Order: sequence, then C-alpha cells, then structure tokens
Amino acid sequence: MTPTVTRQRPWWVAAAAAVAALVPTAGSAVAAPPSVAATIVVAADGSGNYRTVQAAVDSVPSNNTAAVTISIKKGTYTGLVRVPANKPHITFAGATGTASDVVLSESRPASQYGTDGSATVLIAAPDTAVRDLTIRNAYDEAANGASQALALYANGDRQTYTNVRFLGNQDTLLTWTGSSGKVMRQYFYRCYVEGDVDFIYGSGTAVFDNSQIHSLSRGSTSNNGYITAASTYTNNPYGLLFVNSTFTSNAAAGTVYLGRPWHPSGDVNAVAQVLIRNSTLGAHIRTSQPWTDMSGFSWKDARFSEYQNTGPGATVNSNRPQLSSGQAASYLARDYLAGSDGWNPVR
Repeated sequence: MTPTVTRQRPWWVAAAAAVAALVPTAGSAVAAPPSVAATIVVAADGSGNYRTVQAAVDSVPSNNTAAVTISIKKGTYTGLVRVPANKPHITFAGATGTASDVVLSESRPASQYGTDGSATVLIAAPDTAVRDLTIRNAYDEAANGASQALALYANGDRQTYTNVRFLGNQDTLLTWTGSSGKVMRQYFYRCYVEGDVDFIYGSGTAVFDNSQIHSLSRGSTSNNGYITAASTYTNNPYGLLFVNSTFTSNAAAGTVYLGRPWHPSGDVNAVAQVLIRNSTLGAHIRTSQPWTDMSGFSWKDARFSEYQNTGPGATVNSNRPQLSSGQAASYLARDYLAGSDGWNPVR
C-alpha cells in the first residue's frame, strides 16, 4: 500500500503556460484585472453569490493582489475544489465557525483518477487561509478496495489551516513541494486529521500545532497503519512537526506506527524528517518500535525523532530517537516556518 504521486504534468502547469501565452508584448495595452468583492458568499440554496466553492474561486481574478474571503454557508458541498497558483490571498471560511457545519466532499480514489485527481481540495496558491470547515474524501475503501484517496493536496507556500477537519483513509493529507529546489510551508492549528495508511505525507514543511491526529482502525490485531510517510529533501532540515498535539485511535493497543520513510520513485535525496514533541500519544502507538522501513529504505537512515512526549504510547528506548534539550531549541514551530522571509503564523 505504498503511496505514489502521479508524474503526469499537473493541471496548473498547463494553465500557467496558457496564461503566459496571453501576456502582452511591450508597447501593447494592458487591461486592469477585473475587480472582485472582498467577500464572496457561497450557499447551496442560492442565497449567496455562488452555489459552489469552485465557482467562487473561478470568480477571483488571476494574479489577484487583494485579500478575498470566500464565506461558505452551512451545508455539504460535493465537488472538487482547485485553487491555481496564480490566485493567492484567498481565505476560505466556514460561515458558522463550527468545522462540522461546512463540509467540502468528494469520493475519488487515486487508483482511478491519479493522486492529484483524487484530492477533494487542491490548493497550489501561496498565502491561502482555510478555517472552520471540513475537507473529506468519502471514498469507501472497505467496499471498493484500498486506494489513495486524498482530502487535501497542499502545494503552495505560506498556507494556514485553522479549525479544519481532514477526513479520509489512505493518504488523507499531502504536503508537496514538487522538487528539491522548492520549500512549501503550511501551518495547521487546532485541526483534526484522520486516516489509516500514510495519512499525513509528502515533501513539504508542515507544522501541526494543538491538533488531533486520529488513526482509524483497520480491524487488525497487529498492524493498523502508519501515521506519516514524509519525503523531505536532504537540503531541507524541516519536514513534519507535531507539537502540543494529541494522537488518538480506536485501534488495538500497540498496532499503529508513527511513520515510515517515503522515497518517491526511489529518490535517495528524499530523506524523511519528522519530529513529534510535547504531545500525548495514545495506547495505539507501538512502544518498542514506532518507526518502520519502507520500500527497502531503513527508518534508521531517516530523520525521525521525539521530544518530551507523554501518554501510554510514549516511552524512550533505542528504537525511539530523542532530541536533546539543546537540539529541541532549534526545532520549534517558528523554525520550521520562518524560511528566508521570516514568516511566522504561529499562535
């Protein structure tokens, strides 16, 4: 059940090329971009500006420079949401403030649609915020067979997610850079992420702060899955950070791995970096060896570590690398997210 990322050219690359072809030459007239309301209301019952979230996204001008809020009224909205790289500065906000009231949902397996095609929500734009809603891939793997089925594909820099629920099974949440030369940073605050196999994965830099990480039971008495499958590039010291968070499950005790190292297409330069610190680990976490190998790559060669965790799933032994207090001082949330521009969304 190894996750794969489809290597076909992403849709937004083609879109960007099409936009570039329309750029006027020197001396030609340049039209101002169309204006857009500061707040766009989406309501399934027709009481807003649009009935679908995608229609609201489509209404935002390309290369937008002003802050735009897409306020989504209570309801379940079935359909894909795609935010291209040339539409930054959008905030998606559930109108009620209760994440379960607003649900963005689709049911697509990667086995049929590819990795990016399976994602209910794909956000390639930088400077995007999402709050107070649910993103779900409702694909039923018990009925239809195991497959990747992404809820979120995060492929943009400086993205924030606050009070958002991510629901799925395998590969629920992907944070992706696309190449070793890029850094994509995302901050998840007070979020809920659930799944079973590699359900938080990828090459991006992502911080999960004060969040709940919930492992679904696969009904096994020995192996109920893997939480992370990071593929952080070697030139990036910061991959996935979980801090002040809670790891929960209804799975049997000692049957869930914290993670395994994913090397996409066998890339030796994708060396996972995952730190779990100051968090509470439930009894479902394997205590003797919570990290494991993947596709012939040893977990011992990855950058896996813990620091001051508590709970029945937390312990210290030779199979659980721990940071020293000196090392931990350089692996705070702000260190993961600062980059070269000093970005600091940390609450």
